[in-house]
Amino acid sequence: MKGYEYLSPLVETAESDGVESPGRIFCANCIHCKLVPAPAEAEGSYRLRVRCEAGKWRKKLGDEKVYKYFTVARRSIENCDSYEDMGEATEFIKDLRKLLPTTDELYTP
Repeated sequence: MKGYEYLSPLVETAESDGVESPGRIFCANCIHCKLVPAPAEAEGSYRLRVRCEAGKWRKKLGDEKVYKYFTVARRSIENCDSYEDMGEATEFIKDLRKLLPTTDELYTP
């Protein structure tokens, strides 16, 4: 993934459209995957981001990495010692992909 070399090697993007990924854990199905608002360019508005509350998403220099909300269903890892699932991953990810916005949307309170 050109331009993303700075990301931690633990977090990758699931390339397939299929939900079934043997040996992969979808971060969106983890209790530590949290939705947070991030300030946007327009005053008083924000964009939604996701972060790992367990601190597993890190840049090479150690800073926390946050991802755009609409990409959360693609985040997956091979293994995670902090992973706590929130239920059946296959059904959850299928539903999530249907409900997520397709672009990085701007929100106002």
